Amino acid sequence: MTELKLGRLPKAGMVRMHVAVPETLKDELDRYAAEYSRLYEPADVATLIPHMLEAFIRSDRGYRRRRTRARRGESAERSAPFPGASPAPPGPEPDPEASA
Repeated sequence: MTELKLGRLPKAGMVRMHVAVPETLKDELDRYAAEYSRLYEPADVATLIPHMLEAFIRSDRGYRRRRTRARRGESAERSAPFPGASPAPPGPEPDPEASA
């Protein structure tokens, strides 16, 4: 059986947001939710969207690269950006001799 990219949903605290989507996207989301429900467990579109967005952000290499660059010099103990995600690795230490 082919699995979906999203996989099983973790349990996490949520914040309510309202977004508008085109009708064609809503139809596609409904079909995805139906397939998800058939493969795993009952879930509606509103339950799946936050996890889909998280998966999208985690898979965006350009975003991760820019985020890592922005975090250089920050503490390695900083919390993970998403529940269950591991913190981004710290950037390389600056070379004090390079500026001399």
